[in-house]
Amino acid sequence: MAGTNEKLDILFKNITVLTMNPDSGGPLLKNACVGVKEGVIACISAENAAPPAARIIDGARKVLMPGLYNCHTHVPMSLLRGLGNDLNLEDWLFNHIFPAEKKLTADIVYTGALLSIAEMIASGTVAFTDMYFYMDSIARAAYESGVKANLSNAVIAFDKDTYDFYQDKVYTETLNVLRDYHNAAGGRIKAEASIHGVYTSYAPAWAQVLAFAHEKKTALHVHLSETKTEHENCIKAYGLTPAQVFEKHNFFGLKTTAAHCVWATDGDIDILARHGVSAAHCPVSNLKLASGVAPIVNMLKKGVNVTLGTDGMASNNSHDLFEEIKLASILQKYASNDPTALPAMETLKLATVNGAKAQGRENESGMIKTGFDADIIMLDFDTPRQSACYDEALNLAYSVTGRDVVMTLCKGKILYENGEYTTIDIEKLLHEARKVSSFVK
Repeated sequence: MAGTNEKLDILFKNITVLTMNPDSGGPLLKNACVGVKEGVIACISAENAAPPAARIIDGARKVLMPGLYNCHTHVPMSLLRGLGNDLNLEDWLFNHIFPAEKKLTADIVYTGALLSIAEMIASGTVAFTDMYFYMDSIARAAYESGVKANLSNAVIAFDKDTYDFYQDKVYTETLNVLRDYHNAAGGRIKAEASIHGVYTSYAPAWAQVLAFAHEKKTALHVHLSETKTEHENCIKAYGLTPAQVFEKHNFFGLKTTAAHCVWATDGDIDILARHGVSAAHCPVSNLKLASGVAPIVNMLKKGVNVTLGTDGMASNNSHDLFEEIKLASILQKYASNDPTALPAMETLKLATVNGAKAQGRENESGMIKTGFDADIIMLDFDTPRQSACYDEALNLAYSVTGRDVVMTLCKGKILYENGEYTTIDIEKLLHEARKVSSFVK
């Protein structure tokens, strides 16, 4: 326990707390108090030991937990939601999404990014890891809205003989974000480098991006073995799996997030574990595109840091990470024919502790812990969905949806409370989104 004699900014009292901190004395604290001051968690204590606060929030029939981490997104694609549904990935991507994306502008991307951020805030997500173009527009949206974000613009280079990363707008945009936003707002925004995937680029481009990433000391973000077609075509072209190809080219020498990993082999998983790669599991998107089910239980057993992501809205249709949490768990139970596979607490860890680690924020976030950033969400358990509750952690994994979130804080700032946004003009945003979505389509 910790306390302070100073007046707190916010005090949550009489509340159930899922700390995700293994050193907190148990996964759940009942009738606890959590104090927030100057953006961090100042104290976790029994109610009668709680210091005074500028605002006191009664947590009766509420649950407090760490904010969620969405570790693979393409946030401007909220404006492409519903475009090209019920198709396989290759048809969907090359014949529908890529043509629509040619119509996007920096302003449209800003609107799409802010629209996704609004949805994420309202459903409990405080941080996301994004891969998209007009990266500086996304950085502006993240900066203004108060969330945490690791941002990259992925290199797509189909011409291996003439492509020059340093002549690509990807290079310029990444430099701009590094200059204007990297580590801004107390470290909320971070710039990363990215290769879209082994099937959309070639080794010369990889070498340039890696050199840039080493020079600027950034992390990396990549799609990896998302579909059977991608995986098998890579073996045909290189005689190696995508993970093996990237390892051969020293891609995993820097902190890396590899999205999907659906078709990763045992050997691929060993590679990810050996290099400390974080795997971003996107169960809803992978099922919607019939890409398959990632072997994340095996990844976890071998020490891979597995996280969760929604992917883009055109291949998911929702930014509700609680949907991903539930599906991730029950998919592994089905795939392994074992109802004990990926239990509730382990699955919740993917969206909190592991997500923070993937973003390089494990010493500041992902747990409700004294001294950590107050990246926390409050959920209403006084609803029909939660009226029968024998274990709050089980309900959080299997019963809760994003609609149960009633408050979202990032670095101690309330971003969303009971349907109201504090950093986003939601009416103006929805008006802009309606205008631009018809243009994009």
